[in-house]
Amino acid sequence: MKGLVLAGGLGTRMRPLTHTGPKQLIPVANKPVLFYGIEDLVNAGIREIGMIVGYTEDRIKSIRDAVGDGSRWGCRISYIEQDAPRGLAHAVWTAKDFLGNDKFVVYLGDNMIKGGIAHFVQDFEKSGADANILLAEVPDARKFGVAVLKGDEVVEVEEKPKQPKSNYAITGIYMFNHRIFSIIETLNPSGRGELELTHALDRLIKSPDHKITAHVVEGWWDDAGSFEDILHANHLVLNDMETKIDGKIEEGATVIGNIQLGEGSVVEKGAFIRGPAIIGKHCTISTGTYIGPYTAIGSSSTIKSGEIESSIIMDGSFIDIGGDKIVDSLVGKGSNIVLHNGLPKGRRFVLGENSEVKL
Repeated sequence: MKGLVLAGGLGTRMRPLTHTGPKQLIPVANKPVLFYGIEDLVNAGIREIGMIVGYTEDRIKSIRDAVGDGSRWGCRISYIEQDAPRGLAHAVWTAKDFLGNDKFVVYLGDNMIKGGIAHFVQDFEKSGADANILLAEVPDARKFGVAVLKGDEVVEVEEKPKQPKSNYAITGIYMFNHRIFSIIETLNPSGRGELELTHALDRLIKSPDHKITAHVVEGWWDDAGSFEDILHANHLVLNDMETKIDGKIEEGATVIGNIQLGEGSVVEKGAFIRGPAIIGKHCTISTGTYIGPYTAIGSSSTIKSGEIESSIIMDGSFIDIGGDKIVDSLVGKGSNIVLHNGLPKGRRFVLGENSEVKL
């Protein structure tokens, strides 16, 4: 089997961060979201991966520079350019030459799933099905594609129905054989001008001699496509994290719970860290600072003063906010947040790269 990772998209829900880079490179627990999907494919035994990228030279370069040729994961990654955001089905069609007649997994680059996909891939290879889709039970399915099941077979799909017929949301992970290409070839653009993968599934269901199966994800699944989703995914990953200390914790510092501390990083005397939390390489957590649960501090960052909780602080940031507190925030690379005056405590931020804030 081959893998196809979709890493295009404009990331409008993640602005301003996505003005300067692809949403798939935003880190969760100090690792780009995109890397989780690549790891899942490799752990499922897939070594040939195509990556859909677009739509500007700078975004394509960002993905290429971050991911490389795949050798770090023991796979080979080929880059396939999509000229415009023309829909998920169009992205699959764009990769038809790369995929050939092989079965393949489509993995949206901003999706995350606990436990990986290895057993789902194995089941699909044995099933003889034309397609398999991964589903997740959700309390409100109206904002998702929705599947209706009869046993383990899919009998109907709907795109964001006002009155869903089930609570099974279609995740961003699909498996297909080459039959899907003859279906996509017959599609017309939807009302938003895109070729929809949900429409392709619907036509496949209605075609003769088809078989579409589904698996319901038992662990957590996260579509990390918005600011809130990214923070939620960060919580989920840090919950499962084990302690690993490669840096230095000075005598007199307080550390409670699971934390990871990167090489060359220092937690100074008098600092307080309550996990789960992750701190990258070459960071300084200064005396008197507090790093609270569900916080990720990117590499080469300095937390000079203040309190941070339930937030993602990206690489190269500097924070010196006295007794103030940052909560539920996403702070871009190279940001500088310093105390300016005595405004009320408890800030919430979504900051793009190289931002500067005075409090």
